[in-house]
Amino acid sequence: MVKKLEKVDAVIVGSGWTGGIAAAELTKAGYKVVILERGQDKKHEDFVGTKDELRYSKRYDLMQDLSKTTMTSRNSINKEAIPVRNNSNARLGNHTGGAGNHWNGMAFRWLPYDFEIYSKTVERYGKDKIPKESTMQDWGITYDELEPYYDQYEKTAGISGEENPIGPPRSDKYPNPPMKDTPTIKLFSKATKELGYHPYRIPSANMSQNYENPDGEKINGCVYCAFCEEYGCDFGAKADPIGTVLSTASKTGNLEIRNSANVNRVSHDGKKATGLVYTDITTGQEFEQPADIVVLAGFVFTNTQLLLTSKIGQPYNPKTGQGIIGKNFTGHFNNLSTYIGARGFFEEKKFNNFMGTGGLGASIDDFSGDNEDHTNLDYLHGYEVHYSQLGTRPIAHNEVPEGTPRWGKEFKKQSLKYFNRNLFITAQSGFLPNKETYMDLDPTYKDALGNPLLRVTVTYSQQDRNRAKAGVARCEEIMKQMGADSMNVTEVKDDIEFDHKFYTDHFFGGAIMGADPATSAVNTYSQMWDMDNLFVVGGSSFPHNSNYNPTVTIGAFAYRAAEGMLTYLKEGGNVAEKLLEKNA
Repeated sequence: MVKKLEKVDAVIVGSGWTGGIAAAELTKAGYKVVILERGQDKKHEDFVGTKDELRYSKRYDLMQDLSKTTMTSRNSINKEAIPVRNNSNARLGNHTGGAGNHWNGMAFRWLPYDFEIYSKTVERYGKDKIPKESTMQDWGITYDELEPYYDQYEKTAGISGEENPIGPPRSDKYPNPPMKDTPTIKLFSKATKELGYHPYRIPSANMSQNYENPDGEKINGCVYCAFCEEYGCDFGAKADPIGTVLSTASKTGNLEIRNSANVNRVSHDGKKATGLVYTDITTGQEFEQPADIVVLAGFVFTNTQLLLTSKIGQPYNPKTGQGIIGKNFTGHFNNLSTYIGARGFFEEKKFNNFMGTGGLGASIDDFSGDNEDHTNLDYLHGYEVHYSQLGTRPIAHNEVPEGTPRWGKEFKKQSLKYFNRNLFITAQSGFLPNKETYMDLDPTYKDALGNPLLRVTVTYSQQDRNRAKAGVARCEEIMKQMGADSMNVTEVKDDIEFDHKFYTDHFFGGAIMGADPATSAVNTYSQMWDMDNLFVVGGSSFPHNSNYNPTVTIGAFAYRAAEGMLTYLKEGGNVAEKLLEKNA
């Protein structure tokens, strides 16, 4: 029997960056907020002394337990999907702070082209340039409209960075100077300049110095320990939700975080959301938490599954093209959009790369978005090429030239020789949405609580393969200029398909935003067209992915969504219309 609780102003799914930002802004305004978090309670003290590769990089202590709930996956609508059960294949955040605890901290803004991709593509190349299978569309918002929220998130997170020489305009400089300029970063920058490109230091949520954000939260300067990705920061030097927005919200006295709370569905009357129904996984008791507004701030898979399970919005049908929920799933897929490039091996040069941090490195934007003229290219959108000095942790980093045995005496010999003699350049590319890459409910598999699993279908187009090939070729060109004696270069075959087991990076879509309810699930304040007191925040609302890491864009839209939530609680109705009138 479901136990109904006392009503609050807002109830939020998930305590990552999006849920934390919403909670901070609402509680500062005096509203009572409950966050429902599936994972355990986490504090910075829990990360002290935890530089343990087995625990975090092999056993994935901060990741979702895929034996309890996961998604099913396939690379064609004609195949049966199977559950993803290995965390090496699906690094989905869990616990208080979510993926914001174990992110690397790369903090790029997206390009103006990304938000108006359809209209800008047609304007420059004509409609015939857009592939028939593509479902690309404009977002209903421009970069200039989003820019103040970018600035707000960067100051909350204390982003360390330098001006991108060919980047979009900024209203203010980064709140912190860039990270250190190491010998290997200088080598990359020198080589790319010699080739005529425009390198700049990667913007980073790792602090280049001690920092206090506008809410009074203090973040320490980074010590370059090399334990960022997959790890919580035990020195408090990486911006995360625990040390920023959740701390800010907690200090108001208006926030309650309930851990071990698995949300099963959105309760509603067909017109309004009335709350969230969840199971306390420690007792098995099911509760309903009523609220004036409901915020889905979980990961893409969680948000989409909840909308479909709760029968909110029309599910997307790839055969007819009708429906919105589940549509335009995109991502940085690990055999096509990320983790591909060129690894160079050096016979004479040695590099002291044992120190590093998640956002330490340099990038070039010459081929990002539509910065390159695509008139005579066989793909749209682009790729961002970067070198990052993450730090060579002893278990994870045993890189050897191709042809070396993967075990035994020769492997050990080559592993020791090249441990400090190899560098990797990667090209992270965009991925255009297409008709047959989407999410729906699996007809067979259920989670531990009996809820249907989400089914994910990913189909690569030839454009995506062509784009990846171009990015890899650029990495090879740069690595050669850097002086590598030999290289391991990713091969992107013409028949490469999505490896249906791998979900290791950034994902988007399922409840996409826009200016028209006929082609989108939410408006540009992340408010559902079909249910105006329901907000779906985060990568779920992105109609496609860029070639950049998404966290700063997710944070910017979360601040914009929070503005919409505050407006709704005061005035109700379509907040996009009200705020447009107010700002006119």
